[in-house]
Amino acid sequence: MSARRRQSSNFPLALIALGLLLILGAGGWYLYQVLNPGETVQTSPQGEGDYPDVPRVSLADAKAAHEAGSAVFLDVRDAESYTQSHIVGALSIPLNELSERMGELDKSAWIITYCT
Repeated sequence: MSARRRQSSNFPLALIALGLLLILGAGGWYLYQVLNPGETVQTSPQGEGDYPDVPRVSLADAKAAHEAGSAVFLDVRDAESYTQSHIVGALSIPLNELSERMGELDKSAWIITYCT
């Protein structure tokens, strides 16, 4: 009977140890996330960046233009990325070919470029 009593008295101690391990693990995971943030996407506010004379289009406006068919979407990623996924109906002209292929685009159309 004393062995059984010893075993049952260790059970609460085991639960406390398990709880402490869980708390330490959660704390360690939190610190890892804070100290090692994942890849971040940097965006420029409208009117700033490398091409201040090119207006930026909000996601809502681009979605509305896509649904209305009032804009041409131009995917400037490489052909492999375009093949993997792209906006339905988007044209594919990789950025490194754009200057030579500008003639393929209607200059009077609203052209929305994207690369992600």
